[in-house]
Amino acid sequence: MSNDSIFGCFVSCPATIYDPNKTEIERLAEQEFLSEICQKFRSYIWGEKGIDKFLKTLIYENYGNDMEIILFQFYVNPIQYLLQNLKEIESYRKKEKAIGIPIIVNDENFFNKSEKERYRFLKESILQKMDLLTEVIKKKKLDTDMDLLKSDLQKVLQKF
Repeated sequence: MSNDSIFGCFVSCPATIYDPNKTEIERLAEQEFLSEICQKFRSYIWGEKGIDKFLKTLIYENYGNDMEIILFQFYVNPIQYLLQNLKEIESYRKKEKAIGIPIIVNDENFFNKSEKERYRFLKESILQKMDLLTEVIKKKKLDTDMDLLKSDLQKVLQKF
């Protein structure tokens, strides 16, 4: 694995919101439950069979000079406020040569699914977001070879 990978992953775990109507035991139980959910999801990203290992094989220099990091930002059961304010894709950060791509993870699209369906969700979400990224690349006139990147990404994700 290399630090020159064009892809990175970030996981934001669910926040617990203080509820004065709950007992301390109930709040601790909720925190423990949310922590378990987060650990479970993180294993799909950085675990033994995690997607990050496959994504790290793609080196940014192979695709142009304007994009060095595409950060997949996985939001696990985000609170309503965050959910309402997330963009489909963040703005390109020229100084960093980077862009963030939020992906919402919840019971409906991930946790209530079989393991096979969970992996399919991750692959499909990433590939769909790459289509949005292609639009940004064209609009900003960046030199990133999105056809090659998407092709290489599809090959890598087939192994996942």
